[in-house]
Formats: sequence, structure tokens, C-alpha cells
Amino acid sequence: MSITAQFEEAVKNANSLTQRPSNEDLLKIYGLYKQATEGDNNTERPGGFDFKAAAKYNAWANLKGTSNEEAMQQYIDLINRLKSA
Repeated sequence: MSITAQFEEAVKNANSLTQRPSNEDLLKIYGLYKQATEGDNNTERPGGFDFKAAAKYNAWANLKGTSNEEAMQQYIDLINRLKSA
């Protein structure tokens, strides 16, 4: 199975996890998904007191330079770990 097919399967599995992941894991999931699907974060950093948007921005920005394939693999590994927990 190709990495893309495995990634798409992991995305489906992420939506059917039996337990809600921790906030830290949710941010990792978000950042890895965005890096895998869109590449490096080139958006403007949210300002003000939008802490949720800032946390999401940082989760994605911290992955700058990570290849799409590496982000996909990390996403797959994370979802598989959460599924088995």
C-alpha cells in the first residue's frame, strides 16, 4: 500500500478514534495533517487573544522543512498509536 493510501486510511481512522486524544495530540494531528497536505506554513501568524488559532499555527509552523512523505508517516504512526491505546 502506498504512503498516500496509508495516510488516507489514517485520516479516516482519526475520525473514528474511541477516545478523544489529548490537546497535545490533537495539535500534533493538526500540524502533521496540514504539513502533509499543504507543505510549510506560509500563512500569517494569528494575533490578539486567539490562543487556539495561535496553538494550531505553532503546531504546523514547527514542522517547517518536514517533507510531505515524512509528515504522512508521522501522522500514520501517531494515529496507529492512538488507536491501540
